[in-house]
Amino acid sequence: MTFSSDDAFSQQPFSLRQFSLQELGWRAEFAQSLTLDDLEAGFPARVAAVHRDRYVLLAECGELEAVLPGRWREDAEAILPTVGDWVLVEQEQPRLLRVLPRHSLIERMAAGEAAMTQAIAANIDTLFITTSCNADFNPARLERYLAMARTAGVAPVIVLTKADLAADVAAYEAEVHKLGADLPCVALNATEPAALDALRPWLEAGQTVAFSGSSGVGKSTLVNTLAGRELQATGAIREDDAKGRHTTTGRELVACVHAGDVAWLIDTPGMRELRLGEADAGLEDTFADVLTLAQDCHFRDCLHEAEPGCAVQAAIVAGELEERRLLSWRKLARESAHAREALWQRHAREQKTGRLYKRIQNDKRAQKGNVDLAHRSRDRSDDKG
Repeated sequence: MTFSSDDAFSQQPFSLRQFSLQELGWRAEFAQSLTLDDLEAGFPARVAAVHRDRYVLLAECGELEAVLPGRWREDAEAILPTVGDWVLVEQEQPRLLRVLPRHSLIERMAAGEAAMTQAIAANIDTLFITTSCNADFNPARLERYLAMARTAGVAPVIVLTKADLAADVAAYEAEVHKLGADLPCVALNATEPAALDALRPWLEAGQTVAFSGSSGVGKSTLVNTLAGRELQATGAIREDDAKGRHTTTGRELVACVHAGDVAWLIDTPGMRELRLGEADAGLEDTFADVLTLAQDCHFRDCLHEAEPGCAVQAAIVAGELEERRLLSWRKLARESAHAREALWQRHAREQKTGRLYKRIQNDKRAQKGNVDLAHRSRDRSDDKG
């Protein structure tokens, strides 16, 4: 089924719409990961939504649902599909066979004490880091999202919403440019159709963008505007602190169709706590100004506190670098190091547990084999008698 206009698209029930693999964001690298045996056993599809152990998929044949095999769910080291993933689906029945290699994965450390990473979205090209032109604007939070995006190899774009309500939008844009002179920044009104034109450079055919940011900044409103239809519930914010309620509770792959081209949108729930995982590469890009200055420090192991010849502190005194940037870098660097150490310890523990589990299973199979052998011997003896 093809569509010649946006109006034709909007009149079709979602379950009846079909897309080619290219429209769904298929790439040559995905095809290279498939063997002839894979293509005989299954077909590729993209994960549009996750509901516990049930997955909503989009394939050339249309929308379908599939489940994970029981052994997959029981494997602690198995890669669980997330929204945006490409998967291989069994031909004979709606069951997932495996996840295809990802070209990007946005993830965070899960809430709680356990060292667990939580996948947010896969195969993303651009992350729209959304904040509003009010009290929600927080440079330190933006730096956290920037580090997450760059660690994942995803291009970040700062999207300033509620620009129509701000007295001085340029002041917010200037704050963004302090985070990186070449960092893309777009100010808009999320309810206006003009938002599509403003974000069009990142919504080319087959591209996938994810939205991140606090609750109440207009992510869901913007997704509705770009999709051209009401998909996500929206809610008001509190006027005293500009904070909003969580209106998005899950993640879903949503089509954005314009002039025959299809791009894909993923709204994410507002995160009360965004804990970075190991993000050293992302921090290098996000704090390139701090690290470039550090190269000129007199001491190689300079802590940038009170050491003589510290180029970073000299830049702060001269007004060339905000002290807030140095403090933010220190905080996120400590968080990244802690996550790296915690994950290493967890992986070592899981490997030890996995070896123990396999040994127990082998012992059980061996015992069962001995019992079966004894039964067969007794049965043969009874037959002879």
